[in-house]
Amino acid sequence: MKVCIVGASGKLGQYMVRHALERGYDVIGVCREQSVAKLDHFKGRIAVVPGATNDREVIERAVAGCDGVLTVLVPWGVQQYSTGTAQAVLDYAPPGARLVFSCGWHITRDGRDVYPWTFKALVAVFGRLAKLARFADLDDQVEACRRIFASDTRWTVVRGSDLEEGESQGLPAWSRHVGDPILASNRTRRVDFALFMVAALENDALVREAPAIVGCNTPSVLAHTGGN
Repeated sequence: MKVCIVGASGKLGQYMVRHALERGYDVIGVCREQSVAKLDHFKGRIAVVPGATNDREVIERAVAGCDGVLTVLVPWGVQQYSTGTAQAVLDYAPPGARLVFSCGWHITRDGRDVYPWTFKALVAVFGRLAKLARFADLDDQVEACRRIFASDTRWTVVRGSDLEEGESQGLPAWSRHVGDPILASNRTRRVDFALFMVAALENDALVREAPAIVGCNTPSVLAHTGGN
């Protein structure tokens, strides 16, 4: 399988590169030119296409011939970075390719997610401050996902809970809606978020799903699986 990882130089992206290589995939990484050095430890094992991930020409070149595309949707700045990235992937990925995108729990597909007031307050405050500072625009990520949900591609949008570092615990558990008690622990190892993204490439049950994930060894998951 030939896989393009858009946003390969970030922490999540580097974990995805590692998991993809462990599965024997041919990997192409896309990252900003100033971040290429972060991928030096994969030199000789992956191809790197430098450039902004919302640059349509960069994405068109990187995804050519790929069977799957893993995309980190980052709402940097106020220039619709996430939306531009998502639209370029939707437009240029080969027909039938598996497209897997990452975002946070704040994204909802059908409005049936149930968020605690503390979460909604945090998103609202951070969203306003980040936009005022021109650092990030959460509405951009919302629009990017709206376009993905409306597309007829073979997409999956993986919605991550709060991330932490640490050794892998295994493939995270997931639910269609935030508010499901199994998600209550709200913690996932970043390495396992990446594992879920890569595994989704070959999981047809996740096509056109927006799974909200949580670590498989968290208390809420163990409580609902009998500790197994």
